[in-house]
Amino acid sequence: MKNKLPQPTQSLRKSYPRVWKSFQELGEQCHCAGPLDERVRRVVKIGIAAASQSEGAVHSAVRHAKAAGVSPEEIRHAILLPITHNHPSIQ
Repeated sequence: MKNKLPQPTQSLRKSYPRVWKSFQELGEQCHCAGPLDERVRRVVKIGIAAASQSEGAVHSAVRHAKAAGVSPEEIRHAILLPITHNHPSIQ
């Protein structure tokens, strides 16, 4: 399933196609660079997206995680874990 990219991302892709291609390739290289399997990588990316408070990134990460077989319970846990990361009273 292909989802439409956000407008700023579409603009970057259109204005700088070589940069966009390099960015995509870097993402692929990082994704496959280490010993973590696909499911674990997808759970980690959910946590990163949730911690950065990027709604679009969370949606994307969850879609990819579901496609990799990550369960709804695992997805909810990955979103729950960073909940205190950016809370001012915790830091």
